[in-house]
Amino acid sequence: MANPTPTALVTLGGVIVCWSFFAGIFLLRKRPPQEKEAKRDVRATFGIVLQMCGYFLVWFQPPHTAFLPPAAVLSGAPGIVFAVFTISLAALSVWFMAGGANAGKAVRLVEGHKLITEGPYAYVWNPIYTGMLGMLIATGLAMEHWIATIAGVIIFFADLLIRVRVEEKLLRAVFGAEFDDYAKRVPAVLPGVY
Repeated sequence: MANPTPTALVTLGGVIVCWSFFAGIFLLRKRPPQEKEAKRDVRATFGIVLQMCGYFLVWFQPPHTAFLPPAAVLSGAPGIVFAVFTISLAALSVWFMAGGANAGKAVRLVEGHKLITEGPYAYVWNPIYTGMLGMLIATGLAMEHWIATIAGVIIFFADLLIRVRVEEKLLRAVFGAEFDDYAKRVPAVLPGVY
């Protein structure tokens, strides 16, 4: 970022604070007791690699490539609206992630696993992925880089297509009609979209 405005610095700082909470969710949460794993699909590992590529693009974009027109666009009222939107997206992403992580759900099923439909699961059946996508977009916006953000989101969606289908197959195999009914009412990752 060349000569960032104070608003741009606040935006980036707000997103970094949200990243701290985001990381803390995984690092500091109480770990459930080890349970015997019932099913796991290794294709999800490939999805994780794609996901990391998307994040890498957003965090380590080519230098000297402007995200928006001159930084003055991000000053004044437009800059404040941009900052509020970006930080709110990051904070909402942390909420989705916290709700999903606290439920202990992942792309594997353990014996005795129950279908969770409350909290963020009332809006999407993959709130962790929703939170991760939101943080990717918020980071790209805060870093002020269009091309890297768009490329990162495209790569991340390739990951989502793999991982959501893997998880859908596992959930359907275990919960059957209960999951089918839930999936008809609730989208996979983006409320009202997908």
